[in-house]
Amino acid sequence: MNDSEKTFTVSDLKDWATINDQFDVPALLSVFGNPVEHSLSPQLHNPALNFCGIKSQYVKIKVPEDEFPEALNLIKENGFHGTNCTVPLKFEAINACDSVDDSARRMGAVNTIRFENGKSLGSNSDGPGLVRAIREEFSIDLSDLRVMILGAGGGAGRAVAIQCAIEEVERLVLVNRTEEKVRPVYDEVSKDFKEKHIHSSPSRLKMTRWSKLELEEELGDTDLIINASSLGMKNSDPELIPAGLLQPHHLVYDMVYSPRKTKLIRNAISTGARSANGISMLLHQGAISFETWFNREAPINEMRKGLNAALKD
Repeated sequence: MNDSEKTFTVSDLKDWATINDQFDVPALLSVFGNPVEHSLSPQLHNPALNFCGIKSQYVKIKVPEDEFPEALNLIKENGFHGTNCTVPLKFEAINACDSVDDSARRMGAVNTIRFENGKSLGSNSDGPGLVRAIREEFSIDLSDLRVMILGAGGGAGRAVAIQCAIEEVERLVLVNRTEEKVRPVYDEVSKDFKEKHIHSSPSRLKMTRWSKLELEEELGDTDLIINASSLGMKNSDPELIPAGLLQPHHLVYDMVYSPRKTKLIRNAISTGARSANGISMLLHQGAISFETWFNREAPINEMRKGLNAALKD
């Protein structure tokens, strides 16, 4: 097992200098998670670091939520450039960072932390990563589309909704099974629509239940459907869009990437709609993290090769 495949702990960080001496290349970047064993981030970042000649490697560190501040302080003391954070630690990071940028604070989650002058600075590359992914997959800007978000009340859904508001999409429909979870998201993004579209119709921003009748009412005025829920990972999961409602003009983006062809994507293909899974978002959010740490363009092709190789294993 190479270093990037191992999972380290907070206890390891307390003796990191000794551990680093055993590496051919020092580990100065990481992903925090709990669990974190499944993370593909090392396979994404290590090819980029190697290609750019940066003498550093990226490792996985298992961090319980109550140990997050300690772990963050330890990697800072050990000279790390920064770290990524995955669920559920994206939410812990908001309070642990010395400073958090506006979009990450609105999203309620930090997935990228960099150190500068002894301070920890938090940001979120998920939303901007989605913007790049949509452009790559469909050759169109998110801002030009009428968007429907499935599972808009969850953490990923909130991040996508706020990015859509930042991008000033043509129309935004927030779909969730329970209104109480999506209401805070609706209230947050409604400020953007009021401020930026003073004379716009209230139908440009809608909140709706996840039912066949209500989906049917909205899909005729929708270009892009984004699944921000975890539904689709299992074959037994229910259909996200009932049969017959998808149309060939729809663009379908499923943030789930394992399996690569979810039920939603298979349904889109059978309808003649263009579709893509979340691999491109994973790629581009990683590239944005890289650019945050090193203030240089990420070698996207090298990162793509590493990610594709990991997904074939």
